[in-house]
Amino acid sequence: MPASQPLDLGVEEEFHVVDLDSRELVPRAPEILDHLPASSFSPELHRSVVETNTKVHLSLERLRDELVALRRQACETADALGLGIVAAGTVPLVDVEELALTPNARFERMLDDYQLLAREQLICGAQVHVGMPDRDVAVAVAQRVSQYLPILLAISASSPFWMGEDTGYASIRSLLWQRWPTAGASGLVESAEDHDSLVAELIASGTITDPGMIYFDVRPSAHVPTIELRVTDACPAVDDVVLLSGLFRALVRRERDAVAARYPLPRIRGPLQRAAMWRAARSGLEGDLVDLSGFAHPVPAADAVRGLVDSLRPQLEAAGDWEYVSALAGQALGRGSAADRERRAFARRGRLADVVDMVLAETRAGGGVTVGGFGGQEALLAGYAGTAAAGGDEVITTDGSVVTEYEPMLQLLERLGAGGLRDREQERDAEQRSGRMTFRVAGETTARLFPFDVIPRIVRADDWETLGRGLIQRARALDAFLRDVYAEREAVNDGIVPAWVVDGAPGLLPLAALIRQPVRAHIAGMDLIHDSAGRWSVLEDNLRVPSGLGYALTNRRLTDHIWPDLPRPAGLQPAESLPALLRTTLESAAPPRMRGSGPQVVVLSQGPVDSAWFEHQLLAEEMGVPVVRTTDLVVDDRAVYLHRHGTRRRVDVIYLRLDEDALVHAPGGDGRPLGPPLLSAVGAGTVTLANSPGNGVGDDKAIYAYVPDFIEYYLGEKPLLAHVPTYLCGDPEQREEVLRRISELVVKPVDGYGGEGVLIGPRSSEDEIDLVRRQIKAAPHRWIAQETMHLSTHPVFDGSRLTPRHVDLRAFVFLGEKPAVAPVALTRVAPEGSLVVNSSRGGGAKDTWILKA
Repeated sequence: MPASQPLDLGVEEEFHVVDLDSRELVPRAPEILDHLPASSFSPELHRSVVETNTKVHLSLERLRDELVALRRQACETADALGLGIVAAGTVPLVDVEELALTPNARFERMLDDYQLLAREQLICGAQVHVGMPDRDVAVAVAQRVSQYLPILLAISASSPFWMGEDTGYASIRSLLWQRWPTAGASGLVESAEDHDSLVAELIASGTITDPGMIYFDVRPSAHVPTIELRVTDACPAVDDVVLLSGLFRALVRRERDAVAARYPLPRIRGPLQRAAMWRAARSGLEGDLVDLSGFAHPVPAADAVRGLVDSLRPQLEAAGDWEYVSALAGQALGRGSAADRERRAFARRGRLADVVDMVLAETRAGGGVTVGGFGGQEALLAGYAGTAAAGGDEVITTDGSVVTEYEPMLQLLERLGAGGLRDREQERDAEQRSGRMTFRVAGETTARLFPFDVIPRIVRADDWETLGRGLIQRARALDAFLRDVYAEREAVNDGIVPAWVVDGAPGLLPLAALIRQPVRAHIAGMDLIHDSAGRWSVLEDNLRVPSGLGYALTNRRLTDHIWPDLPRPAGLQPAESLPALLRTTLESAAPPRMRGSGPQVVVLSQGPVDSAWFEHQLLAEEMGVPVVRTTDLVVDDRAVYLHRHGTRRRVDVIYLRLDEDALVHAPGGDGRPLGPPLLSAVGAGTVTLANSPGNGVGDDKAIYAYVPDFIEYYLGEKPLLAHVPTYLCGDPEQREEVLRRISELVVKPVDGYGGEGVLIGPRSSEDEIDLVRRQIKAAPHRWIAQETMHLSTHPVFDGSRLTPRHVDLRAFVFLGEKPAVAPVALTRVAPEGSLVVNSSRGGGAKDTWILKA
């Protein structure tokens, strides 16, 4: 074959067949094959495996299209039978007694000869064929590529579980495969004639019965004029199969040219080759591999992959594959091996069924692809740049290019296309329903699924470091103000904030003066916006009952469930530390007599009628504390007790998740109003309320205008975070400016929440503006106005493409023994054409990927 002639290629993929109810491997492949064309689908040794065979291709993109089409066809056929197909080296749930070999004379002979070895081959691989009609060259090339096979195995590793257990290996399949007497390296073979002589001798020895049982890691195919890669696991992500195909073809091309140039054959000692393959099976992409290019030594898997890709650049460029393969390699390294993703799926709940669901979803994602840019479909971002807002888009720059941090994510999204994203949305909805992830809008009788957009948002490490310091500073200043306003009111006396602003605040609660706690705002929520200049500003403070922590945690878990293959950026902060940090913060708030001795914490809720009931239950369960209602609590001798199931336990900290008005008037366990005796117990120092009643004065929109002054007054520091310019209509001069410029400003009631009553001047009609103008004149102290801020936008999937929507960010500060910013944040998304992000007004949410340096 001339050196300039392109090499064609094809792929055989093996798929496990599982029952969708039990998630167990089942011997029902023949039922699927009955409905599929034999030209592309065939049986394997075990009746639990289906094999697909592509046509011959020159283009990796066209190869991918066919792989996708075959997967889709198999998935649709299996679905109709209540079955699923899984592209992975192994599946964890297996009942060996229920499985059987395909009734075929050859396979039955193999069972008779190999016994347990044949029965345990409940494994699947992916084989790549590269056209090589000259068998002498094929044999020579097979000898030369062996030192790179551990890297290809590591990329494919997808079999950590075997027979219901974690094996500790990334590819247990490869170790099981190596038990065949003809698996592994062929040893030194010098020509096609020598290869055929070796095969004939193995048959004559009775070890094998036909040339098809030669299972060398790389071999000249027994039935087509190709050189065949046989070492890799089946891959859940179809792009990994394409990556392996591109790399193997480039390797074959390079070594074919080396043979033609008569370069000497590198000699790799057999034990070192076996050691390198073992290490790849053990570690996958998450550990070291053995570099065999010189004196054998360990090297990080990511370096080995990048080194191989870079070394093959001339061959990849010659085939037109360089950009595609290098992008696929970056994507593979970004998301890690399938084995690691499977372990993460198991770690969330300790359920092997979740592992099966994950690989089913990844396999199906390949089957649901509409490829933007590769399959002729309209790109998901078509027309996006022209619709981005003045506040700036966080993903697409003004020149239409993708922000660096989002490149791996957008590459995968474009490959999936709208069909693939709709598949992920269906998985999202199913997971939400199974987990009852709901919220309730006031006035509605039924709960809704929490509106969750599937495209995550990234907050850069440098931004988060600055935000963290500024948020803690702001929370400390506001807590100092709350303690002061219910005590000596020094800020009022010193003229920092006018008395009329404090005294007229609807959130001021005189009863709260009875509470003497070192901290009043243990959990603070702050709403932030990001503008086109890259600047973050605080828009609102939430100190009463800030919600969203549980939904932020759930958003990450939803993302992990539906996006196991989405590349994660380096430094992504894990969300699972949230419950422990929250519990530690609450326990540190316990009265002094209980600190360090296991204080009893409870979450106090109104129950299912509360809009955030799901969150209350989730946080209580994750912290390992009870969620209670007022009727579960009794105050006796100024101490609070939990009465439940005939037992009585002392309560030390109450995580308050209901409004203070409901708390004051709600009945306790003895039938009497709980509020007064509870506040008496708090005043006596026997129990802590987190957060304290009366914190609504700190939420007040008029008080917001003075927070920068509080920071300087109470902390002696300059504010670290930007502030939205705010005008108090209770001040005559400021009121006049507001009335004059009302069509340019955002006007809010001082005690508003959930976006209720907000007027956005530039987007309002004259009638709407006139109505608010009259309300301001009638009760000016009840209103404030702010400069209109241009919120940034972020892509959301609207069912057919990505479109920009305005977003904000709710971050959380915990004031415990050491102030800390929560490791999660809630990105809230406004409906189309709106700036209001609240869920009660049609808004939604996204997972927020917070990066740390």
